[in-house]
Amino acid sequence: LLRPGRFDRQVVVPLPDIRGREQILKVHMRKIPVGADVDESVLARGTPGFSGADLANLVNEAALFAARRNGRVVAMEDFERAKDKIMMGAERKAMVMSEDEKRNTAYHESGHALVARLMPKSDPVHKVTIIPRGRALGLTMQLPAEDHYSYDKQYLLSRIAILFGGRIAEEVFMHQMTTGASNDIEQATKLARAMITRYGMSEEFDMVALETVANQYLGGDASLACSADTQAQIDRKVVELVRKQHEKAAKILKDNRAKLDELAKYLYDKETITGEEFMSILNAQDGQTAEN
Repeated sequence: LLRPGRFDRQVVVPLPDIRGREQILKVHMRKIPVGADVDESVLARGTPGFSGADLANLVNEAALFAARRNGRVVAMEDFERAKDKIMMGAERKAMVMSEDEKRNTAYHESGHALVARLMPKSDPVHKVTIIPRGRALGLTMQLPAEDHYSYDKQYLLSRIAILFGGRIAEEVFMHQMTTGASNDIEQATKLARAMITRYGMSEEFDMVALETVANQYLGGDASLACSADTQAQIDRKVVELVRKQHEKAAKILKDNRAKLDELAKYLYDKETITGEEFMSILNAQDGQTAEN
């Protein structure tokens, strides 16, 4: 199809930016009665990476939530619940966790959130929940203040540290390890390897591409393009990078033990906290520390 003389023009259709998302939302909202409290710009900022179809689904889901509560208009609350369902999965209300597992999950998610707040160049915490959604027992959601088009080294390092915050909180404060951190460990390892092999963020290998990705824009698999000796060196550098960020996250949580305890207690009681509630808890703890 792409040989000369045929369809030799390639047109890239990117995902909409924040302004595009706002305009798309306005188009789909014309079909439903929208409450006065609904702000399209806020919804657009909170839906990075959404396609036009995702935004249409968001409006439909919000309308369904409004119908279930017999609302006459679709309120901002309905849009928030719809966004949570799409981004984090549907709530598994029928699932009942034991008190010990619930407390462990509260510390796990509080660990993610606290490291996210205190690491440099990290996206703001939007919501933290220990209500099971999808296949996760709890979730910490971060939303960028503006759309990202590229990521610098410090942002990626902070991301790795944040991913380890949950497991460290379990180890330090609950004195145990669980399988709940398996996905975090996988993501952190994958990101660390990409920094070394694809992004040129390693002093040892400099700007050499050691990994190639087939059909990168279609989510293709990565494959190493180097010798066995170099692969062994890459493995050692990945472990070294991961351990360093693990140590940084551990220091943050140990140095802020009172904040983590208070966050976990609040989350255990309420099950879900917003970014505003999260910041108020931290600010209250800062005030108590200053008084002491």
